[in-house]
Amino acid sequence: MTDRTSISKRAIAVEPSATLAITAKANELRAAGEPVIGFGAGEPDFATPPLIVEAATRAASDPKSHRYSPAAGQPALREAIAAKTLRDSGYAIDPSQVVVTNGGKHAVYQTCQVLLDPGDEVLLPAPYWVTYPEAISLAGGVPILLPTDESTNFTVSMDQLDAAVTDRTKMLIFVSPSNPTGAVYTKEQVKQVGEWAADRGIWVMTDEIYEHLVYGSAEFHSMPVLAPRMAERCVVVNGVAKTYAMTGWRVGWMIGPDEVSRGATRLQSHLSSNVNNVGQAAALEAVTGSLEAVETMRNAFDTRRQLMFDMLNAIEGVTCVEPQGAFYAFPNMTGLLNRSLDGSTATTTMELAALLLEEANVAIVPGEAFGAPGYARLSFALSDEDLLEGIGRVGALAVR
Repeated sequence: MTDRTSISKRAIAVEPSATLAITAKANELRAAGEPVIGFGAGEPDFATPPLIVEAATRAASDPKSHRYSPAAGQPALREAIAAKTLRDSGYAIDPSQVVVTNGGKHAVYQTCQVLLDPGDEVLLPAPYWVTYPEAISLAGGVPILLPTDESTNFTVSMDQLDAAVTDRTKMLIFVSPSNPTGAVYTKEQVKQVGEWAADRGIWVMTDEIYEHLVYGSAEFHSMPVLAPRMAERCVVVNGVAKTYAMTGWRVGWMIGPDEVSRGATRLQSHLSSNVNNVGQAAALEAVTGSLEAVETMRNAFDTRRQLMFDMLNAIEGVTCVEPQGAFYAFPNMTGLLNRSLDGSTATTTMELAALLLEEANVAIVPGEAFGAPGYARLSFALSDEDLLEGIGRVGALAVR
């Protein structure tokens, strides 16, 4: 008998976003007058570049923006995304393969909805971004976790992939640069994984949202460029959020074979129709404009990256591999567990995060949210002053 008094099992099963929850809690405490420094937010602390804002302002005044537009995205933006993809990664695609989405998160969800049937297995290296397993499960898929750690720079090995694949494996989720670890796969690794998937006929969703945020000798490489045989079973997810400081604008996209893009367009026509036209105009200016502002942000993140890396490793009980991309550090915090921290003790990084927020007014995201207990994600997309003060507070608590 149908239970008419309850919401759906699907809605009950979804875990709330831990990163958004931490940010919301930090903002709540700030509003109450607490001097909280938050390392949780996965967004740049820069304003969207002025030329992009000006393009949006013009679009808002244009009556054409006040009407429905094609569900897959405005043709000019789809063409610009195709040109930008060739420019930035060397991947030649047709504009018809592009579907503009309400942010990168929507692209991830929609990819899973288009590709997965109930019971399909998805290989998911851990640590993972918090949305991946939820998007898989909402499509009826089964996440198969492949744990990694700092000994391999948080990259999955070919032996792990071989051991995990079954006749039910439908897809692999691949992300480089990585959220949450900041790891970047080498050119050879990207090629190997792509060819491995092509040999087995497995789909790959590759998330390229941090493509421009790499540091030092690390380089971004697009998988379908290095392993062209797998392009027919590859979906590229991307967006303007991280590169152009546009997290709130909610414009992303997915690129896939024609069958995938047509399926995603059909789904989106019922789910949300078109992405807001003002946001699409802003995204058009972003992807066709100069990368000068992007380079300015990248240089600032690079400085903060090195500062956070040095400060974290100076804290007794904390070790951290050097992040190579995105804007996150992912330190091992196990040395702070099961010991007195100003009279309090944490046995897990979940408890440690609560303790740091309560005792030091510092918000971090515990590794449990990413499938990696004992670690934590700290964003360095915040001001130098807050970074110094926040990590300083953690260090001071560790020696009390």
